[in-house]
Amino acid sequence: MSYFVTGATGFIGRHLVERLLEREGDIYVLVREGSQEKLDALIERWGAPDRIKPVVGDLSESRLGVDPGSLPQIDHFFHLAAIYDMTADETRNALLNVGGTQNAVDLANALEAGRFHHISSIAVAGLYKGTFNEDMFDEGQPLAHPYHRTKFESEKLVRERVKSPWRVYRPSVVVGNSKTGEMDKIDGPYYFFKAIQRIRHALPQWFPLVSVEWGWTNIVPVDYVAAAIDHIAHQEGLDGQAFHVVDPKGQRSGDVLNTFADAAHAPQAVMRVDRKIMQNLPKGVLSFAMKLPALKQIRGQFLADLGIPEEIVDYIALSCRFDARDTQRALRGTGIELPPLESYSEKLWDYWERVLDPDLYKDRSFEGAVNGRTVVITGASSGIGRAAALKIAAAGGIPILVARTLEKLEEVKREIEAAGGTAYVYSCDLSDFDAIEKLVEDLLADHPRIDMLVNNAGRSIRRSVAVSYDRFHDYERTVRLNYLSPVKLLLGLLPHMRDQGGGHVVNVSSIGVQTNPPRFSAYVGSKAALDAFTRVVSSETIGDGVTFTTIHMPLVRTPMIAPTKMYDSFPTITPDEAADMVCEAIRAKPKQINTRLGTFGEVAYALAPKAVDQILHLAYRVFPESSAAKGQKDGDDRASGEATALAYLMRGVHW
Repeated sequence: MSYFVTGATGFIGRHLVERLLEREGDIYVLVREGSQEKLDALIERWGAPDRIKPVVGDLSESRLGVDPGSLPQIDHFFHLAAIYDMTADETRNALLNVGGTQNAVDLANALEAGRFHHISSIAVAGLYKGTFNEDMFDEGQPLAHPYHRTKFESEKLVRERVKSPWRVYRPSVVVGNSKTGEMDKIDGPYYFFKAIQRIRHALPQWFPLVSVEWGWTNIVPVDYVAAAIDHIAHQEGLDGQAFHVVDPKGQRSGDVLNTFADAAHAPQAVMRVDRKIMQNLPKGVLSFAMKLPALKQIRGQFLADLGIPEEIVDYIALSCRFDARDTQRALRGTGIELPPLESYSEKLWDYWERVLDPDLYKDRSFEGAVNGRTVVITGASSGIGRAAALKIAAAGGIPILVARTLEKLEEVKREIEAAGGTAYVYSCDLSDFDAIEKLVEDLLADHPRIDMLVNNAGRSIRRSVAVSYDRFHDYERTVRLNYLSPVKLLLGLLPHMRDQGGGHVVNVSSIGVQTNPPRFSAYVGSKAALDAFTRVVSSETIGDGVTFTTIHMPLVRTPMIAPTKMYDSFPTITPDEAADMVCEAIRAKPKQINTRLGTFGEVAYALAPKAVDQILHLAYRVFPESSAAKGQKDGDDRASGEATALAYLMRGVHW
C-alpha cells in the first residue's frame, strides 16, 4: 500500500499520518522547499523515518510542482492541504483552497491514483437552513463567506474532475487532541478563551452570569477526525460519497462556553438570552446602526480587547444541523467513538493556557513598559509611592518623585542612585493649587517627555457622619487632596501627553469606592469623584493614545492608617505589595485593577443595594468609632474578636 498526502504537516494531516503509519506501506508527503525542517521534526516524532518519503512541491504550482514520473503507483491520495481560517481574505482562500485542489486533482489524475480522498468541511453547507445530509451538496445554499465559497468550489472540483474513485470528508469545527489537548492555532471556540480567562480573574467561580445564546455549533477533536477518516478511507464500497465527521447531536454554543468555563474554573452563565431577540427590532435597524462609524469603532475595540476577530462574529453559530448516519454506519463496531466535550475540555484549556495563550508571546515585561520612560509619582516619599519608585527605577524607568518633604524625597533618590538608577525630585504641597501650577511648569521645562503619571498621594479620614456635623472642613480638605489635586495636575500634563502621542495615568483609588464601608464618607466620596472623572475623560483621550488605570486598592499598612489603632490587628497588604499593583497597572495598562472582593461588593450593591446596606450597618455597629474621630487623645481602640473576625472575612476592606 502506498499513500500520497498533502498537508501532512498541518494539524489534521499530522494526526492522519500517525494513523496511516499503523498500516503497511510508504507515505509520500508533499513538503515545500524551506519547510523540510518542520517535516523532519514530525518524522522524528512519528518514529518511522524509513517510511516517510518527502516530495518537494507547492500547493500553488501546476500538479503541485511534482513530476508524476518520480512517484510509484499511489493507492490512496489524501488531499488535506488548505487554508482553514475564517479571517483570511477572498484571494488567499481562492489561491490555496480552489487552486490548490485543482493542482492536487491534476497530479492524482496524472498518477492514476487508486482513490482520491478530499478533506473538505461542513463549510460547504454555507448558510443552509434545516438539516444538511451527507448526500447533499449543491442545494442553492447561500455562501456568504470566502471560506464557505472556496470549500464548496474545491469539493465541486473533486466531484467533477477526479478520474479515479473519490471520497469526501467534511469535519466540523476541529479542536485539539482529546488525549493531550494539543492544538496548533487559535480558532473556533479558542477565540473565546481569553474572555473566559479574564472573567475568571475578575470574579469568583460561583458567580452567576448572563450571556447571549448564539445558537448551534458542532465541535470534534482532531484525533477522532483522523481516526474516522483513516478507517472510512480503507473500507470497501464507499466511493462517491461524502461523510460528515461531526457530532451527530450538535452542541449549543452556550453549553460549549460553559463547558470551557468549567474547565477554566471560571464563572458560568446560568441564564442565556437568545440572540434572535434582536430580530424583533424593525428590519434593518440593527444592521444600519452597526454601520455607524462610532458604533463600528466601539464594536471593533471591544472585540480586539478580547482577541476575537470581527470576521467570525456573524458565523459563531451554524445555520443548519448535520446528519451523519453514513459516517456512524461506517464506524459501527470499530471502537472509534466521539468523546463528549466534557471529558476532554480540561485538556484543551490546559494546553491553550500553557502554549497558545497570546499573552505568553507578547513583550509584557515590566522592564519593557518602563525602560527609559519618565514616571511622575505623587506621594513618593514613603509608603506605596516610595516602593513603586524603587521598582520602576530598578526596571530602567526614570521616576520623578513628588511630595511635600524634600529631605525624604532626597533619601529615596539617593537609594535609587545607589542601586544604579536615575530619579528626579520636586517638592510640592499638592493641596496648594498654585504650587501644582509651578510643579507642572518645572516638569515640562526640565523633561522633554512625561510618559506616565501615578496619582498616589492622598488623605484618609475615618469618621462617621454622626460626629462630622461640625467638620465640613474634613470633606473640603479630603476632596482637595484626593480629587481636585490630581485633576489639577492632570489638566496641566494632559495637553503635553496628547501632543506627544500618548501617555498613561494610574490613579490609586480605594476598594472603598466599590464596597462603601461606613465612616468613610469623606474619603470614599473624594475617591469616587476621581473615578468618575477618569471614566469620563478616558473616553475623550483614548483617540490620542492617553489611557488610564484605576486601582481599587485594598487596605495597605502605611502611615496613612496609623492613627486608627484598631487596624494594627487587621489583615493588610504591604506597601511593597501595593507597589506591585501600581507596576502591573503600568505594565498591562488595564482599565481597572480590582480585588475579587471589591468586584463582588460592587456587583452585590448593584443587584441588592438594600441588603448590602443592612450588612454594612452591621459592620458599622461592630467596628467602633476611633478615639481620634471622637476628639479623644487616649482611648482603647483595640479591635474586638468579632471585629477582627469580620475584618479577616472581608480582607482588605477599610472598616
